[in-house]
Amino acid sequence: MKYDHIQQAAYEANMQLPKLGLVLFTFGNVSAADHSLGLFAIKPSGVPYEDLSPDKMVIVDFDGRTVQGNLRPSSDTLTHAVLYKHWKAIGGIVHTHSTYATAWAQSQRDIPIFGTTHADHNTVDIPCAPPMDDAMIQGNYEYETGFQIMNCFKEKGLDYKEVEMVLVGNHAPFTWGKDANKAVYNSAVLESVAQMALLTEQINPKAPKLKDALIKKHFERKHGPNSYYGQ
Repeated sequence: MKYDHIQQAAYEANMQLPKLGLVLFTFGNVSAADHSLGLFAIKPSGVPYEDLSPDKMVIVDFDGRTVQGNLRPSSDTLTHAVLYKHWKAIGGIVHTHSTYATAWAQSQRDIPIFGTTHADHNTVDIPCAPPMDDAMIQGNYEYETGFQIMNCFKEKGLDYKEVEMVLVGNHAPFTWGKDANKAVYNSAVLESVAQMALLTEQINPKAPKLKDALIKKHFERKHGPNSYYGQ
């Protein structure tokens, strides 16, 4: 019973992925964490979304060990575990292979900040972590992916509490947030911004980035100390 809240949150968030067009077949997962317990609930590996239920969400600790559940957790579980263990403010994580964000990841490029939709959510380019080196690949791959993400943020001087999304080079996107719902929201935003950026470069390969004044205005009207967007 004490895990019901994170199982329900993980289930509801996972069910949003196909509705939002962010996954094909079983290509994605969401987890929901409770830091007071040191645990998270995550989608079981390879189970179709239509066959999911809250009780099928696997309970795992921040070292990736299964605490409760008869099914194997997602193959990406150790990546989630690493991020939860080191980034204490995260309450939910999403991994998908959504088309446009994954295309940018495969291109090994940050997504440039071209417009105000991007600036409503981030003041910087969406980072793409460099492809994993051979030693990491041959080691504990999913575990190392968590460090690949954290190393990218360290090298670029980014704060995970401000930039809640990343592309993993040659792989796909991860997003996170204060809870699983916010992580799903960020995943949908990332996919939309990735599509817009691709179309922008197709229309004008020399399109300039958004100027600083507009970046500041659009981000701060939603997130600044005097924000006025919404109710």
